[in-house]
Amino acid sequence: MERAREVFELTKEKNESVSRLDDLANRVQKKTSFYEYLTLAGTRVDRVEPGLVVCSFKVPRRLTDSDGNLSKGAIATLVDEIGAAAVHSDDQPMKVSVDMSISYLSTAKLNDELEIVSRALGQKRGYFGTSVLIKNKESGEIIAEGRHSLFCRVASKM
Repeated sequence: MERAREVFELTKEKNESVSRLDDLANRVQKKTSFYEYLTLAGTRVDRVEPGLVVCSFKVPRRLTDSDGNLSKGAIATLVDEIGAAAVHSDDQPMKVSVDMSISYLSTAKLNDELEIVSRALGQKRGYFGTSVLIKNKESGEIIAEGRHSLFCRVASKM
């Protein structure tokens, strides 16, 4: 029990680290959450066309797990955010994620350069589908492939 108390006790150094995170969160624009900012910071948009978004991303230490691999949660966030970007339009309200399916095929290590390609698959009224492919730029190895479904309430024609 004593060991657990030591682990969870906030030292002065840990307390200062948490305070800096809080300051960073306050600086993030109100349009994104702190978690989205933390994951997407450093993402470079290389190409945008209707229904297509291509990004580059260098795996930062903050998104790696204990083995030094890009975490599964970070991959899921990339699929969610960049998948939604492929069907974003300014004249419609924000779309809400309905379903995501991700196949984790390989791992990405710290400082690996990744290419993320998001394509719109189609739309039926307010329902949108996207496909996201994450691959290692250098080796061409596919890290993950995701399907992402989103919904947006479409204004009535009446």
